[in-house]
Amino acid sequence: MAGLAAAQSRVTLTVEDRAAGAAIAGDFIGLSFEMQNILANAQGRRIFSLENKTLLNLLRTLGVKSIRLGGNMADRPSAPVPGPADIDSLFAFAKAADARVIYTLRLREGNAQQDAGLARYIEQHCQPLLDCFAIGNEPDYYKKVYPLIKDYPSYRDEWKKFALAITAAAPGATFCGPCAGDFNDWSRRFTDDFARSDLVKLIAQHDYPGGSSRQATNAVAARQAMLSPAWLEHYDKFYRAFAANALSNGLPYRLEEVNNYSDGGATNASDTFASALWSLEYFHWWAAHGAAGVNVHGRRGVRNAVLRPLPESAGWNINPVGYGLLAFHLGGAGRSMPVAAANPAALNLTAYAVRGTENLCVTILNKEDDSGARIAVVTIVSDGFLGNASVLFLSTRDGGLAAKTGVTLGGASINDDGSWAGTWTPLAPGANGRCVVKVPAASAAIVKISAR
Repeated sequence: MAGLAAAQSRVTLTVEDRAAGAAIAGDFIGLSFEMQNILANAQGRRIFSLENKTLLNLLRTLGVKSIRLGGNMADRPSAPVPGPADIDSLFAFAKAADARVIYTLRLREGNAQQDAGLARYIEQHCQPLLDCFAIGNEPDYYKKVYPLIKDYPSYRDEWKKFALAITAAAPGATFCGPCAGDFNDWSRRFTDDFARSDLVKLIAQHDYPGGSSRQATNAVAARQAMLSPAWLEHYDKFYRAFAANALSNGLPYRLEEVNNYSDGGATNASDTFASALWSLEYFHWWAAHGAAGVNVHGRRGVRNAVLRPLPESAGWNINPVGYGLLAFHLGGAGRSMPVAAANPAALNLTAYAVRGTENLCVTILNKEDDSGARIAVVTIVSDGFLGNASVLFLSTRDGGLAAKTGVTLGGASINDDGSWAGTWTPLAPGANGRCVVKVPAASAAIVKISAR
C-alpha cells in the first residue's frame, strides 16, 4: 500500500468557464486517403462503395465527417485519373457516411482542361457533398521532379492559371491550398496572395511532426517523442508560422493530411497505443487553436493508418491511432475552453476541456510510461458545470505505450463491423462540488460533467 501511495501524484485542473473558446466544427474529424483508393480493383470492386457497409459503420462510429482524397498518387503522372464511375461511387459513399469531400485535382504535369472537366462533372453531379477542391499535392516538393514549379512564385502563377480554367468550367468551385508538405512559408504567402479573392475557401497544410519514419529507428524513443513536450512546442511553432496568419486574414485553416511519422509510420511506435494518445491530443490541441479540422492520412496497410484492411476482403478494423479519434468524437463537441493545471509533481500530463450545450467534457492524458510512472489523482474545478459526472478511460489491456492490441475505450474495443459498446462509469461526487478522478499511467480519461 505504501508503494501504491507513493505512485500517486495530485493534479488540479481549473476550467476557465467564462473564457470564450474556439468552436469545434461538426466536420472536424477527417480521414485522408491516396487518390488511387477510389479506383476499382481488378474485380471491379471499390473501397468507397455503398456495398462497403463495414467501412461506413467504422466512419460513423469514429465521427468522421470529412473525407480527403489526395496524396502522392493524386499528382503522380503515371497514375490513372479517376473517371465518372469512380467519382459517383465516392460521393455516394460520402453521402451515406454524412461526410463531405476534399478532392485533389492534378497539378504536376497536369492538364488544366482535364481538371476543369472533372470539376465540372463534380459540380453538376455532386456539388452538395463537395467541401472544396485542392490543386496539387505538396507542390513545395515539385522542384525535385518538376522544374516548371521550382519556387513559390512559379507555383502561385501555375496554380492561378489552373484555378481560372477550373472556375470557367465550374463557376461554383472553391479551393483549399497550398497543401504544402514542408515547414516553410508557402501557406503564409498563399494566404497573403489569395485571402481576399473569391477562390480560396480555406488554407490547407500537411504535418508529420516526427518527420520520416526512416529516421525513427529507436522504437522507444519514437513512442516517447509522440507524447513529449517537444512535439507540443512543434505544434505551437507551426501554428505561429501559418495558422495565425490565416485566421487574421479571415480564412479558416485545416490540417488536411497529417500523421505522427511519414512514410507509413514508425515500426513499433505508430502502430502502438502511444499513437492513440497522440491522435487524441493532436485533435484537441488544434481544436483549441481554432483549426477547422484534421484529416489523418494513411495508405492501405501501413502502420499509422487509422483503418486496417483484413485479409481476403473480410472487412476492416481499427489501428490504435483510430481510438484517439473516437475519444475526441465523444469529448470534443462544443467549444474549447482554457484549462489551468496545478501539477506540482511535474507529471507528463495534459488536459483539454470542451463545453457543450449540456455537458462539460475534460480530457486528461497521463503520458507517463516508465518504471517510475505515477497515477494522476486529478481534481477538476469548474464553476459552470458541477453536476453529475462520469468517465470513459482510454487504455489497453496489455498495458503500456508499446501495446498493439487490447486497446479499449470505456471498457470495450471497436469491433470489426464498426460497432462499439463502451460505457460511461459514474464518478462519486467530490467534496465542495469538485470532481475527482484517478488516471493511471499510459492512459487517458474523458470526464463528462453535466450542467448544474
